[in-house]
Amino acid sequence: MFDGVARRYDITNTVLSFGQDRGWRKKTRKALDLRPGDIVLDLAAGTAVSTVELASSGAHCVAADFSLGMLKAGAHRHVPKVAADALSLPFADNSFDAATISFGLRNVNDVPKALAELRRVLKPGGRLVICEFSTPTLKPFRTVYMEYLMKALPAVATKVSSSPAAYVYLAESIRAWPDQFALGDLIRDAGFDHVRWQNMTGGIAAIHSARA
Repeated sequence: MFDGVARRYDITNTVLSFGQDRGWRKKTRKALDLRPGDIVLDLAAGTAVSTVELASSGAHCVAADFSLGMLKAGAHRHVPKVAADALSLPFADNSFDAATISFGLRNVNDVPKALAELRRVLKPGGRLVICEFSTPTLKPFRTVYMEYLMKALPAVATKVSSSPAAYVYLAESIRAWPDQFALGDLIRDAGFDHVRWQNMTGGIAAIHSARA
């Protein structure tokens, strides 16, 4: 599915988020508190546009993704890229100072296992940041947002995406995803501590951060 949307993935995300995706990437980088010399894993990096944002901090950032089509679509972005399964990461224990996954955790088959793998490859005290769609905090806004997800989003995707059917899945997966508190509990259950989060755009997305 992700191979199928790779060609127009970046522009589709910008259109569907009304340009919010750029700000979300910057906030993710700031939440990681990266320093020059840090070794950072950007999991589910897609076309590596998020990895380039992270690398602007001076850290050494590795883009990893399950979809070869997505990695190929980002071939022009000059950051290291690795084909990787989030449920069995091809990295040694304690390899990274920090790790992040943006809008990708929702797509793995086993969220607790993916979180356990992220903890395994982080150094003790390593920083984890998860940027993911979440639940709007105000009920009227939440109602409008869910209407947009299920009706307007697939219609807009038909105009700009190379695979509109994939965005029906996107809407359904967002609606089924745990809210901020439930995701926080999953992160704690995976062995992380200092778990906290900040809402973005009224809770449409949230950044969860934690320590290994």
